[in-house]
Amino acid sequence: MKFEELDLEEELLDGLWAMNFRECTPVQELAIPVLLEGNDLIGCAQTGTGKTAAYLLPILNNLVLDKHAHDAIRAVIMVPTRELAQQIDQQVEGFAYYLPVSSIAVYGGNDGMVWEQQKKSLDMGVDIVIATPGRLLSYIKLGLIDLSQVKYFILDEADRMLDMGFIDDIMLIIKELPTKRQTMLFSATMPPKIRELAKNIMHQPKEIRLAVSKPNENIDQSAYICYERQKPELVNILFSSMQTGEKVLIFASSKIKVKEVRRILKRLNLSVIEMHSDLEQAEREKVMLSFKTGKVNILVATDIVSRGIDIDDIALVINYDVPHDPEDYVHRIGRTARAGEKGRAVTFVSEQDQYKFLQIERFLEKEVVKNTLPGKLGEGPPYQPQKARRSRFVNKVKSENKKATTRGRNKKSGSRKPFKGGARSKS
Repeated sequence: MKFEELDLEEELLDGLWAMNFRECTPVQELAIPVLLEGNDLIGCAQTGTGKTAAYLLPILNNLVLDKHAHDAIRAVIMVPTRELAQQIDQQVEGFAYYLPVSSIAVYGGNDGMVWEQQKKSLDMGVDIVIATPGRLLSYIKLGLIDLSQVKYFILDEADRMLDMGFIDDIMLIIKELPTKRQTMLFSATMPPKIRELAKNIMHQPKEIRLAVSKPNENIDQSAYICYERQKPELVNILFSSMQTGEKVLIFASSKIKVKEVRRILKRLNLSVIEMHSDLEQAEREKVMLSFKTGKVNILVATDIVSRGIDIDDIALVINYDVPHDPEDYVHRIGRTARAGEKGRAVTFVSEQDQYKFLQIERFLEKEVVKNTLPGKLGEGPPYQPQKARRSRFVNKVKSENKKATTRGRNKKSGSRKPFKGGARSKS
């Protein structure tokens, strides 16, 4: 379906045309007519399907038609991360280029200057606020923001926000909103806690589901079964076969591992930067800018980057280690093959990660191609995921038995020391 076939205002269509948006993605084709009719909506769709435009376009269209005070906030979009807030704000700016609609991204972790800029913009009046829960709640408590005239409320990546512990903040914010509003909830998965949230905050919502948690068919997925010690040289070999300047995103499952991988790649004289939660907001923005502009073409990151970041020209995603669950795998590799392009995703599977990778294959309902290791690396371990599972289970039992024995000895010897001081912090 083409956007011209939808009941959208001409000025909005002009903005879409200027941005080279011609045809709707499946989620846009399903969601936009439902939202234009004023229905609440639950959208189950993963990142990279075009869901942001699916809710932004109806909101922008309606804001043009609505008669309201120029300084009233009419739409609030809640997101889990600063990066996603910034990205959506940029999309609003593009779509609304020919519209009298303004927006602001509101997020924490920044200096006083950014705080003042956000406060000034809010004082001047904006139509759309894109915010992380914590920072928006701070503005509410300080009396710096009025949500009494909000007509459109969106929870984007709702599952991610609940996983990050934002549910209490979200419910406090919802109390500040008018009862009569249009509510939209988008999530990659629909666990019971999301269903319960939707039941509490929505009115007879329509629901759309779209290819939940299945990778883009344009992604060429493969894996190397290897020892941990073989991984650095394997990265180096992969890079030697790539074209100059191609962007590569490498995922590791912890901050410690990210820092370790970056050090290894630096020693190989590769141009590389890192992204993780230890970085201040200004540092994160600097890192993302360097990567987006191609100043540095390798980014090593934790899963903080795996959702909600749109970088269209990533040629290769490397899972330096296997993610903890299949959903994380899908979100990681979904950073490549965007905007209709093709991409590659390669996963390094060590002995201890083999069973986790088997679980991912079962989730995908397909076997991922196992590449032969380059000859100079020697042979890798045999791919025996069931045996790896049994070995891991035995080691876990041994570890727990050892801990139990140690606890018993400590109890007998009276080695447990009483806690001294005040109440423990819950944080």
